[in-house]
Amino acid sequence: MLTPLPKQRGVTLIELMIGIVIFAILLAIALPNFSTFIANSHIRNAAEAMQNGLSLARVEALRRNTQVNFVSGVDSSTDSSWTVGCTTAVGTTCPATIMKRVAAEGSSQAQVATSEVVTSTGAAAGTAVFTNTLTFNGLGRVVTSTLATADNAIFDISNPAGTCAVAGGKMRCLRVIVTPAGQVRMCDPKLTVSKPSDPQAC
Repeated sequence: MLTPLPKQRGVTLIELMIGIVIFAILLAIALPNFSTFIANSHIRNAAEAMQNGLSLARVEALRRNTQVNFVSGVDSSTDSSWTVGCTTAVGTTCPATIMKRVAAEGSSQAQVATSEVVTSTGAAAGTAVFTNTLTFNGLGRVVTSTLATADNAIFDISNPAGTCAVAGGKMRCLRVIVTPAGQVRMCDPKLTVSKPSDPQAC
């Protein structure tokens, strides 16, 4: 006696529609978080690149025992592009451009604002010297003509597509600080008041 084959049954239209609705709901929930994640990635990439570029300029100044410039915003005054090069170019021994970074390298949405603040108070410097160029000397210190001895150079990295967490938004904006002694560090401006003992706080 032959056994009958089981009936093959596919997915009904109602089951398919329910699946699509569930997928759409999950996508709608995840999309804002994904956008914030992308914006934060651009900010982080730009901040790390800025920190690395400043450190490179300092190291090259020490290694070559000469003045080396770090110039931010070479492609646009507010983007994360920069160049590192000798103040006085000498052929291949000390070129005018040692390294260059364009904003499109992983941080095209990031925006950089520079400022100069008084080290002791954190207030804006009355007569700022620093705009977008820092020059390191052969001792690894910042030359006084590009940054006053009592001030810090500030690079604030944000994304115009949203609001920083320090201002009540969701984006984690970052700051790179350079002291007159040539120390370079990255920090989170939101942690200034809320967690002053945190090593990531500014």
